[in-house]
Amino acid sequence: MSSVRRLLVALAAIAALGGLAGCGEKDQIVLYQQGKYQGKPDTKPADNDPGGSLYTTSKWTKGDKASWEAAIKSRNQNQNEYTRAN
Repeated sequence: MSSVRRLLVALAAIAALGGLAGCGEKDQIVLYQQGKYQGKPDTKPADNDPGGSLYTTSKWTKGDKASWEAAIKSRNQNQNEYTRAN
């Protein structure tokens, strides 16, 4: 009976230590450099490759803002239920 009790106490101690181990958190320090953006550089939407996404059916000329706007306008009109129903 004593060995069973020791085993239960040992298992409870292991469970308590395991639970406490999950409570620890490391400090998360970010080093910023003044005046320097460390993220991904942004580009204009019209400068993207029209075939770069598998989910787009729009075609425009890369770098041509007018053709990109026409492609967006066409896509928006195709999603308009009022114009599609007529």
